[in-house]
Amino acid sequence: MNGISTKGKRQWEAIKGENSWTMFKVMSEFVDGFETMDKVGPSVTIFGSARIKVGEKYYELGKTIARRLVEEGFGIITGGGPGIMEAANKGAFEKGGASIGLNISLPFEQESNKYIDSDKLINFKYFFIRKVMFVKYSQAFVVMPGGFGTMDELFETLTLIQTKKISKIPVILVGSEYWGGLKDWITNTMLGTEKNISAIDLDLIPVIDDVEEVVKYIDDFYSDPGKGKLKPNYKL
Repeated sequence: MNGISTKGKRQWEAIKGENSWTMFKVMSEFVDGFETMDKVGPSVTIFGSARIKVGEKYYELGKTIARRLVEEGFGIITGGGPGIMEAANKGAFEKGGASIGLNISLPFEQESNKYIDSDKLINFKYFFIRKVMFVKYSQAFVVMPGGFGTMDELFETLTLIQTKKISKIPVILVGSEYWGGLKDWITNTMLGTEKNISAIDLDLIPVIDDVEEVVKYIDDFYSDPGKGKLKPNYKL
C-alpha cells in the first residue's frame, strides 16, 4: 500500500487550516450574540413552523400570545424567520415590546421578518450557537406546532432541563390537537412501556390551548420564589 498521497496530505493540511478559521468564526458569533442579548430584558422564546401562513389559526394564536406576554413585561425572542416566528415578532412589535430575532442562514425558508427591532436582529451561521442564545436568555419557551427544527429545539431544551445543565424554566406546548399524540406516546411508550424517562419528566411539557392559561402558567412560575428568577441562565 502506498499510504496517503501527497495530494491527500495537502488536502488534509488545508482542512486543518480551515478548522482554525472556523474557531474564530464561532468565537465571533458568540461575542456578537452575547453583546446583543445582554442588553435585552426578561424575554420568552416562541418556537414554531416557518410554513404557517398569515391568517391561519396558529399564526394568529402566536401573535396573540406574544402581545399578551409583552403586556406582562416580557420581550419576545424567535428564530427570526417567517411563519410562527413572524407572528410572534409582529405581536411584540405592534404592542411596543422588545422583538428579538435569532436568524439562521439556510438555503431555503429563512429570511428575517420585518417585525424584528433593528438593534435586536442577530444572524447566525451555526445552529448550536443560536441554540445557546435561546436557552441562556429565555425565561420560558412557548412551543407552537412545527417541524423538525421545532422538535430539535424542544427536545434539546428538555434534555438540558432534565440533566440540570440549565435551570428549570417553563416549556409549554400550545395546541392539544397537534401535540396530544406526541404527549400520549411519551406517556404510554417512552414512560409506560419502555421506562426511558421518569414520571416527573411529564411535568416538563404541559399542553395548553388557551392564551390566558399560557400567560398564567409563566406568571405563576415566576411568582413562586422557590422556582425561578428572571435572569439569564448562568448555568451555561
